[in-house]
Amino acid sequence: MASFGKFLKRLLLVLILLVVAFHVLVAGLLLIWKTQPINNSMFMLSHRLTGGTVTQTWADYDAIAKSAKQAAIVSEDSTFSQHSGFDFKGIKAARKKNEETGKASAGGSTITQQLAKNLFLTSHRSYARKGEEAIITVMIETLWDKQRILAAYLNVAEFGNGIYGIDAAAHHYFDKSAANLNRDESALLISMLTNPKYYEDNQGDRRLRNKQSIVKKRMKNAVLP
Repeated sequence: MASFGKFLKRLLLVLILLVVAFHVLVAGLLLIWKTQPINNSMFMLSHRLTGGTVTQTWADYDAIAKSAKQAAIVSEDSTFSQHSGFDFKGIKAARKKNEETGKASAGGSTITQQLAKNLFLTSHRSYARKGEEAIITVMIETLWDKQRILAAYLNVAEFGNGIYGIDAAAHHYFDKSAANLNRDESALLISMLTNPKYYEDNQGDRRLRNKQSIVKKRMKNAVLP
């Protein structure tokens, strides 16, 4: 029993050291990525490891059309410029909706939370992953300003099979740079984020086009950082 107890203590120590090392790595990458282009993420890495090809080109904040930034905010996180990483009203509303429908369809995640997941975690849902997501969200909000967060989010989001980032998406779908996207194009691309692989081949989907219309109408309400 004594030896088993020692084994458990050693195992716990190893796990703690691994967690600490992971967060040190995250902090180091965030400091580097505060000023340097981000050309990789956990989602991109997973795509490459499964034999896929990744297309992504970094676009600075000022090289992304205003309409694309407005669309991202009104679609994904309307209070992005005001909160510190978490939209507690949105989380409460999502929880209420899930309880009413009996399905975990509404998430309430902010742009910063989604960025934390895309950069360092996976799509696997668990309390442990949500805990890590919360920690990394706080780190991102502490180390980066809002413009950097929004730019990073738009540069690593998936817009199709192996298509990552708003600039790659703009070139793929419209043969133009992210800076030259118009309101219709921006609204469409951001509306695709809920199911990018499906919408890549189903551009005329009624749900997609309805959301595009809604996002476009709400753009003027976006508060940019």
